Amino acid sequence: MAVLEVKNIHKRFGKNEVLKGIDFTLEKGEVVSIIGSSGSGKTTLLRCLNSLEFADQGQIIVNGEVIFDGEITKRQTEEALRQKRLHFGLVFQNFNLFPQYNVLDNVTLAPKLLKKGTNAEITETALELIESVGLKVNNYPCELSGGQQQRVAIARALALKPEILCFDEPTSALDPELTGEVLKVIKSLADKHMTMIVVTHEMTFAHDVSNKIIFMDQGVIAEQGPPSILDHPESERLKNFITSF
Repeated sequence: MAVLEVKNIHKRFGKNEVLKGIDFTLEKGEVVSIIGSSGSGKTTLLRCLNSLEFADQGQIIVNGEVIFDGEITKRQTEEALRQKRLHFGLVFQNFNLFPQYNVLDNVTLAPKLLKKGTNAEITETALELIESVGLKVNNYPCELSGGQQQRVAIARALALKPEILCFDEPTSALDPELTGEVLKVIKSLADKHMTMIVVTHEMTFAHDVSNKIIFMDQGVIAEQGPPSILDHPESERLKNFITSF
């Protein structure tokens, strides 16, 4: 059984239909990279998966449980929605760390608020995660490079133990020399078989790390398949996209 099934997801903003019937599946331990031009619907899809936006129709199913249905989910309580959001973790483009908190407090804040264990257990997990991304606990965001801040954001997302970790162009706000350190952390998670969805413009990274590539264009999946589709694209739209790099 797929860990994630996305069925016929549509999303409109006013008269603008951003997602026009998105369907795909994700197996446990797989990495799916979503590529495409700006405005193709990639970020909106991630936001719908994480319940930061509500699709207008369609279903999102995690481990056989329907966690979103366009017909009923928007009428659920905030507490019910909050629990369903915990299936996913999301790492944003721009880090979104709390500047008044040090690294440790940024990573432990959400688990403590959600009571994901005792304070000692949460702190122990956070220390392990912070060490795994190569950082120290006492620094504040203003003392960190962009790449270091993004690594804190990854540790923070992992602290909630999501079943599926999503990245929204995690290197787009970074200088080129800092991109590698973040991609290295994501690759290490892939090597540990973390189930991930990565929206990215890093074509070489997507090719080398992903189990599946999804190419979105104008709100639809124009092509999807193994990483080899980047070497031998079938659709003219994907060919044109690749040659633009």
